[in-house]
Amino acid sequence: MDFLLPERLDEALEAMAARAGTVPVAGGTDVMVRLGTGHERPAAAVDLTRIVCLSRWERTAGGIRLGATVPYTRIAGELAAPLPGLAAAARTVGSRQIRNRGTVGGALGTASPTGDVHPMLLACGAEVELVSVRGARRVPVRDFYTGPGRTVRAPDELIRAVRVPEAEGPQAYAKAGRRGAVVMATCSFAVALWPSRAWVGTGIGSAAPVPRPAPEAEQFVARELGELRLWQTRGPLPDDVLARFGELAAAATAPADDVRGSSAYRRHAVAVLARRTLGRVWDDYRAHRRTEGEPCT
Repeated sequence: MDFLLPERLDEALEAMAARAGTVPVAGGTDVMVRLGTGHERPAAAVDLTRIVCLSRWERTAGGIRLGATVPYTRIAGELAAPLPGLAAAARTVGSRQIRNRGTVGGALGTASPTGDVHPMLLACGAEVELVSVRGARRVPVRDFYTGPGRTVRAPDELIRAVRVPEAEGPQAYAKAGRRGAVVMATCSFAVALWPSRAWVGTGIGSAAPVPRPAPEAEQFVARELGELRLWQTRGPLPDDVLARFGELAAAATAPADDVRGSSAYRRHAVAVLARRTLGRVWDDYRAHRRTEGEPCT
């Protein structure tokens, strides 16, 4: 297997196009393990870490454009204000060493259902930038995952960046696991409030073949918040609404039994996490002053 170290993006794209099955490497925290254990034997691997343009983030109209090789440590340290939910999820990834190497672009490329950042990307309505010698395209993250470890990325494409809308309300990420740190999630859940759209975004991890939102839960709570005028009054969220939200989130799962937990446990845990995270972000929303773009009376 050849290991290539391009310094420009066009060199990497040419390498991807030249050999079928070439594997891109960002942080390498997943890919290098597979290569080392013999589970994957590509003709070549392309290391992206020397390509400077992939290691930057920038503000764009309404959001953050996050280069594919920006590590979790920088996301947690530099983007906590504009992307609080993604920063919180980044802080839960593995050990310090993994956070120093691992990237959102790498997580998207690996597409493991257990990845910590996927639920928040779903809750935020992020977009994935894909690029090849044939051109570039953007894919909503909700359309990106096609199966365990599979995505819509073509064999000759690279993930160039992720575009994440800047937070306009509280966000929260929570996961259940056997330990409090250095552990893959048994299941996880993310919530993001979008006052300007009167919408609540969700994301579920490690409780289905792919990371997925809970659309019925989203529609339910959006309807309840609208009918009760809670966006305007900032009144408390009724317990029965929180409970139903958790039930609908659990109903959106399709979990399996494995060494980390049973399918029954995962469904129950997602319901609990969904109820708690929604309650937390709503309490935060009630505690803060009106924000720009928030629905008015």
